[in-house]
Amino acid sequence: MKVMIRKDSTGAITAYVPKKDLEEKITQMDNPDMWGAAVTLGNGWRLELPQMPVDTRLPITVEARKLEE
Repeated sequence: MKVMIRKDSTGAITAYVPKKDLEEKITQMDNPDMWGAAVTLGNGWRLELPQMPVDTRLPITVEARKLEE
C-alpha cells in the first residue's frame, strides 16, 4: 500500500495512508533508522517499510506492507 512518511509540526514522524484516509504517529521502530524494517503506528498497525538510504528526505511516499497484528 502507498504510505506517505513525513514529519508533523511537532517533529514527530507520521504515516499517512491515503486509501484509508488515516494519519498516525509512528510510535515504535524496529530499526532506529526506520528504513528496511517494521514500524508501529499509534493505532496498532505494523507496517514494513522498504530499504532506503538513512539520509532519505521527508516527506516521501513509499510502498509499504501491512503486517499481521
